[in-house]
Amino acid sequence: MSPRNCLSLAKGFLFLFNLLFFTLGSLLLAFGLWVLFDRHSFAAVLGSPLYSLRVWSYIFSVVGVVSMLLGFLGGLGACKEIRAMLLMYFGILLLLFAAQITVGVIIYTQRVSLATKVATYAQELIRGYPAQGPPGDPHESWDAIQQQLSCCGWNGAQDWDHPDGPPGDGAVACSCLQEPAPNSTHGPSPALPHGRCPMADPQDIFPRGCAEGVQGWLAENLVTVVGACLGIGLMELCLLMLSMFLVRNLDPDYEKMLRGL
Repeated sequence: MSPRNCLSLAKGFLFLFNLLFFTLGSLLLAFGLWVLFDRHSFAAVLGSPLYSLRVWSYIFSVVGVVSMLLGFLGGLGACKEIRAMLLMYFGILLLLFAAQITVGVIIYTQRVSLATKVATYAQELIRGYPAQGPPGDPHESWDAIQQQLSCCGWNGAQDWDHPDGPPGDGAVACSCLQEPAPNSTHGPSPALPHGRCPMADPQDIFPRGCAEGVQGWLAENLVTVVGACLGIGLMELCLLMLSMFLVRNLDPDYEKMLRGL
C-alpha cells in the first residue's frame, strides 16, 4: 500500500471514530441535562431517588462533554490535517488512558482499605437513618441499593439494631422488606414507603447483607466489566497510534513527498 493510501486510510478511520464519539457525546450531554432538569419525572417513572438521578445526570454530562471535545479535536484535526489539534487530542486521550490505568491499579492494590471505608460509610448511613420523616438524599440512595441488590444493612439486618442510633424500636428501613407479589385481583402492589417500618415481619426482611450482595453482583458481572474495560483500553490504544501516525507524518517533507508521487 502506498504512503498516500496509508495516510488516507488512517485519516478516514480517525475521522469516523471521532464522528461517532462526538455524536454519542452529544446524546449523553443532552440526556444528562434532561435528567438534571426533569428529575421528578424520571424518579416517578424509574422509582429512583432524586439524589441518585442527580449524580447520574452529572456523570452523563461530564462524559458527554469529554467525548464531544475528543470527537471535535480528533475529527477536525484528521480531516483538516491540523497537527496542533491532533497533538491536543493525543494528549487528552493519553491522560484519560493513564488515569484509567492508575484508578485500576489503586483499586486493586487498595481493595481491602477501600472495602473497609465503604463498610464504614454504609454503617454511618444506617446509624444516621431518620427514625421519622422522609430520609435525606444519601439515605434514599441507600434505600435504592437495598432494593436493587435485595439486601438489608451492610452485614445483615442486625446492623439496624444499633444502640447509639435514633430511637426506632429496632425497626429496619422499609427498603429492607421484600415487595409483595402483585395480586391479580387488586392490581400491582404499592411501592414500599421510605423511612422505617417498626412492625416488620422477620420473614419479609432480606436475609443477606449488602456486602454479600455487592460481592454477588461483582461475581455475576465480572466478565462483562473486565471485557468492557479491555475493549475501551484497546480502542484508546488504537486511536492513540492512529493520531500519532498522523502527527508524525503530517509535516512539510512528507507533504512534498506525497505531491511528488
